[in-house]
Amino acid sequence: QVQLLESGGGLVQAGGSLRLSCAASRSIFTIDAMGWYRQAPGKQRELVASFTSGSRLSYADSVKGRFTISRDNAKNTVYLQMNSLKAEDTGVYYCNARALTGLVLKDYWGQGTQVTVSS
Repeated sequence: QVQLLESGGGLVQAGGSLRLSCAASRSIFTIDAMGWYRQAPGKQRELVASFTSGSRLSYADSVKGRFTISRDNAKNTVYLQMNSLKAEDTGVYYCNARALTGLVLKDYWGQGTQVTVSS
């Protein structure tokens, strides 16, 4: 099992920055992939950024050049640095971890943190 604790959301003006943090309950070396998703009101949850255990990075086209995902292995923590925020970045941001539990690859989710960008 993996527990994920997110922090760092809030209200910011367009053009501003926020950094989200996601602390995992076990070593991220034992996790196959971690990433950030978001869900805007009335829309489906979408991938924002992710990396695999092999350090392969992936970003949604809408955030490329503005958001950066990173990790601190010693702290078992993943970050999402969000710069040049836009109103359309507003939503609930969820941390995700995909890890083997027994023989099954399972998805784990944080509780979500609200990001609101005012225009």
